[in-house]
Amino acid sequence: METLLAWIPGLFLGVALSAGSGFRIFVPFLISNLFTKFGLVSVSPDFAWMASNTTTVVLLVACVFEIGAYYIPFIDNLLDTIALPASVVAGTLLTTQFLKVDDPMLLWGLGILAGGGVAGTVQAGTSLLRLGSTKFTGGLGNSIFASIENVAATIISLAAFWLPLFVGIISLLFCFWLIRKLFKKKLTPQ
Repeated sequence: METLLAWIPGLFLGVALSAGSGFRIFVPFLISNLFTKFGLVSVSPDFAWMASNTTTVVLLVACVFEIGAYYIPFIDNLLDTIALPASVVAGTLLTTQFLKVDDPMLLWGLGILAGGGVAGTVQAGTSLLRLGSTKFTGGLGNSIFASIENVAATIISLAAFWLPLFVGIISLLFCFWLIRKLFKKKLTPQ
């Protein structure tokens, strides 16, 4: 039971990042790289390369090209055919890098099923949406969807890391509020 509790947070983090990679493959990787690089989160030892300067530069360049390419009509549809299998791989890697599991079968099984499955499902949905947009707007409406997807990938990826912090802050604020209420009630004469 103790080991189960140890890897569940990493699984949730990886799945949330995988959802972001369903929108844009490289945005969650870049955000994950930056959080790892600045020591805000740790990855399994096999993924220590995620904190390197080279990885940061490569991911930054890949993000710029990926985001830019989705604003070019019909190129975006071509990218979707490549992005579906790539997002499954990205989701798998994003999930496995945060899992602290010793059994390789369980590690990669969870990565593929949870991370790859989520990323592939989101990517398939966005591909169908873009295909419909291309059909009805001749590709002119696709830039609106590209902008929404860029924002969604960024927000989901950041929220994956900051949600625990958000919950912690809300909990602390609630505790302070409760203590204040209790002391205020004790100090008022009855």
